[in-house]
Amino acid sequence: MSSRAGQRLRARVLAALRRRWGGDRGEASLQMAIVFPVVILVTIAVVQAAMWVHARNIALTAAREGVAAARVYQAPDSAGTARARETLQRIAGDSLTATAVTSGGSTTEVRVTVTGSAPSLIPGVSGLSVSQSAGAPRERWTSP
Repeated sequence: MSSRAGQRLRARVLAALRRRWGGDRGEASLQMAIVFPVVILVTIAVVQAAMWVHARNIALTAAREGVAAARVYQAPDSAGTARARETLQRIAGDSLTATAVTSGGSTTEVRVTVTGSAPSLIPGVSGLSVSQSAGAPRERWTSP
């Protein structure tokens, strides 16, 4: 076989291989099959994180409202928890569930803690827990 015939045969084989494997048919479908689930997971994670932060802000607002009511001069011990529960009923809705309010402190300080859970986007999975506290000194008469 002459070198010219060998070159032609080699060129035909290379052209056939390029036609067979050189195209990118189906490449976009394959890329989407790999990338799309990752994009969906990242989107769900961002939305879930935003829901958790929103639930934390609700709990912190309720705790601060409770402290504001409990630190007033001669306020009863239950004033802080009652105000925090009222605030939760008013603003929490479905964003913060299974809430619990506790208060504590000493004769000079008051502390209110609000706990609950943020809803989950994944069915069957319990929500993320949220716990926020606020504290402040009690108002009282002191002598100079």
